[in-house]
Amino acid sequence: MKRTALFEQHVDAGARIVPFGGFEMPVQYAGILKEHDAVRHRAGLFDLSHMGQFWMTGDMVARWADTLTINAVGTMKPQQARYNIFCNEGGGAHDDTIFYRLEKGWLLVVNAANADKMWKLLNDRRPPHGVELENRHGARALIAIQGPQAAAMLQPHVNVDLAALRYYFCAEGLLENVPVVLARTGYTGEDGFELFLDGADAPMVWNALLRAHAGEGLEPCGLGARDVLRLEAGMPLYGHELTESITPVQAGLKWALKLDKPEFTGKEALEDQLALDHYSRIVGVVMEGRVPAREGYSVWFDGRIAGSIRSGSIAPSVENKNIATALVAPEASAVGTALEVEIRGKKHAAAVVGLPFYKRQK
Repeated sequence: MKRTALFEQHVDAGARIVPFGGFEMPVQYAGILKEHDAVRHRAGLFDLSHMGQFWMTGDMVARWADTLTINAVGTMKPQQARYNIFCNEGGGAHDDTIFYRLEKGWLLVVNAANADKMWKLLNDRRPPHGVELENRHGARALIAIQGPQAAAMLQPHVNVDLAALRYYFCAEGLLENVPVVLARTGYTGEDGFELFLDGADAPMVWNALLRAHAGEGLEPCGLGARDVLRLEAGMPLYGHELTESITPVQAGLKWALKLDKPEFTGKEALEDQLALDHYSRIVGVVMEGRVPAREGYSVWFDGRIAGSIRSGSIAPSVENKNIATALVAPEASAVGTALEVEIRGKKHAAAVVGLPFYKRQK
């Protein structure tokens, strides 16, 4: 297992450490519910340095990346960020990612568990001229501050006007006098920022933010709270709602699919899937009663198995109901459809609901 630049900070704070994506990572500190509450009502601080960071330069980057991804890269404005998905020939997802267009190049952030796979894919398909790649996985840190008070807490520490920074845009500046890329992106359903910086600077920045704002409710948060937050917000997690065999169409991410691009990997398969419209799809599920739905549980509709649970959790932001996502047959996917989830041999009532489960007030 690798360790991020902030590993000692997590240990000193009493975090429970677990293996994740090849790294020893904090799953929780004071508790998932307390950390969840901090993000929904104040702010939480996350170490995301396990995520893969690839730096791309050259005149051909955007044109080349457009041949590998479902969303447009070439139309991105300077300082813009954009969610994107790399697909295989069958339309399944290699990974879901974010591109950042910066002044001197492009930053691509990939999921930690897919970092090696994605690095190989990029190098295998890189054109001979016009694209240079640098693997910064583990050398560069990534800290996220998320929550309704994130901007107010972060502003005194940076030389960037955060109020002027739009959602899914980024800026290069200084944070505690060290170089940083600040992006108004996140994975919690709340306002917030992701901070890209050198690993050597990360402990100082982490400590400075917590020291200055712990009294205002800023909490260090682990992967456990992050998973509950993203599930409530209806955001996919690779390996659950997206896989090599679950396509962006099935995952409800058609908004990211730009079929007007001339050619890209998986385009034909995704077009065929849309045309047939007979594919299993990801839906939101709310359980009746207090029983939790867990990944892998069978989902029943009309007396037969119609799919399976992909993610599940209790949802503090949704009246503490037990929520889940499921991949189900199209006839079982309409909002309001009554389902049953099989748990230890017994079927429990549930219903399909619209996603996201939770949406913050603007």
